[in-house]
Amino acid sequence: MAPTNIGYSLREAISHFARNLTTSIGAVITIFLSLFIIGLFIVGSSMVNAVIGGVENQVTIRAYIDDSASDEDVAAFMTKLQSWPNVKSVEFKSKDDALAEYRATALSKADATLSALDGENPLPRSYQIDMEEPSQVESTAQRIKDDADFQKIVDGGNVDESVSYGREEVSRLFQVTNYIRIAAVVLVGLLTFVAFIFMNNTIRLSITARRREIAIMRLVGASNGFIRGPFITEGVIQAILGSAFAIGALELMRNLLLPKIQASMPFFEMEVPVLIYLATYGALVLLGVLIGLFGSAIAMRRYLKV
Repeated sequence: MAPTNIGYSLREAISHFARNLTTSIGAVITIFLSLFIIGLFIVGSSMVNAVIGGVENQVTIRAYIDDSASDEDVAAFMTKLQSWPNVKSVEFKSKDDALAEYRATALSKADATLSALDGENPLPRSYQIDMEEPSQVESTAQRIKDDADFQKIVDGGNVDESVSYGREEVSRLFQVTNYIRIAAVVLVGLLTFVAFIFMNNTIRLSITARRREIAIMRLVGASNGFIRGPFITEGVIQAILGSAFAIGALELMRNLLLPKIQASMPFFEMEVPVLIYLATYGALVLLGVLIGLFGSAIAMRRYLKV
């Protein structure tokens, strides 16, 4: 579309939009619903990732230490652990700390169990290890087991039983989270394709209604670019309006609905950064404009063939 044709295309697009208001509103609603669903899935995927990230961050390794191990060996191995690349932090748990945790988690059963022990504390000391990359928990746990310094201080001399991280539960967790992330990407891609089909068909109907006008313009010698300009401009206008409505709906959801969902489920971290929303809104506008451009161009091909 030549620069001199822009003004004409814009005027014609607005004029046709007004003359065929019902069809134009239908196209805008179609674009709005398609982009809103895509945006909903993008934001939903970000929320799921936030929840998954919160659960993954709770994955820790607990390595138990024998009571006979010297404080020097315990401190030396803790320093060694802190230097490992995947280790985020290491917290030493004394026997008193372990007892306090047991009392806090076991509740009613704790008092009866402890009274039977005549005040003795059978719980071992331990390291609680948080990781930079929770998905690498298994390899980190195996490295602890294979370490000669840990084998000298391991509780009861049994390396396998003294390193705990819930192997089966963690394996299932990461398997499920990978499936969720893959499904989210596939769904967004599928919805984008469906949105393109719907928009293309809507634009095709609009162009079909004006096929006689297009034929007359061709007969008087109008170029393909001159004919195509108003339709492409109209498709872009519809896409911008549809994406604006989709962004408005997502903003209402973010400010009115999500705070209520978060308040009802405070144990899940569902906070989505503002930058994610801004990137999503920009992507929706860009996607709408691209689909409007290509949808109009593809829909007009049959009417511009020589």
